[in-house]
Amino acid sequence: MYAKISNNLNRILTFANKFNPTIIAVSKYYTVNEMREAFKVGLNNFGENRVLDAIEKINLLEEEITSKSHYHLIGHLQSNKVKKAVGVFDLIHSVDSLKLAVEIDGIAKQKNIVQNILVQVNNAGEEQKSGIAPSQLEELIEKIKMLQNVELKGLMTIAPLTDDEAYLRKLFCEMRELKEKFHLKELSMGMSNDYKIALEEGATMIRLGRTLFE
Repeated sequence: MYAKISNNLNRILTFANKFNPTIIAVSKYYTVNEMREAFKVGLNNFGENRVLDAIEKINLLEEEITSKSHYHLIGHLQSNKVKKAVGVFDLIHSVDSLKLAVEIDGIAKQKNIVQNILVQVNNAGEEQKSGIAPSQLEELIEKIKMLQNVELKGLMTIAPLTDDEAYLRKLFCEMRELKEKFHLKELSMGMSNDYKIALEEGATMIRLGRTLFE
């Protein structure tokens, strides 16, 4: 397993190194043992979809790993899980409404911390996916910036599953332009099937599961 993840990572880095992205190992479908192996090869950013599953895994990992790792919530965050998520995740990628941002801010205030977040943008307009429309972004960003216990670090998007490279490139390029327009630092986009295009178009964080672990 160690050799497999190591080989996969080396192959990914051959392309990715020149872009110097944060590689998030999407561990949502993988075991604590596989997370340990990923840590051994130098990965210390882990992405999870479900709050309770992530907490369970974190509690099973050794302190040496948890103290040096960063956890990313990349799945939709339900209101009833905000209290558990805030402070556990270094970065919540999936904020898609002012209501959710305000809830995160309130819990962060109670815990006396500042919670880092990304705003999820659905610029492909896919009905089944979370995320706000680009046209709503400016207003949301302005309101989030008024919150004291939330720090907006950037934007996130989940591109459609398609082989249409030109379309993916267009979507990722739009996201980069939005990031630059609002002077944000991070852009989380690109997964196992499209991370190369995402990097070429300006991703600062890529979320890799299958291509890393399998």
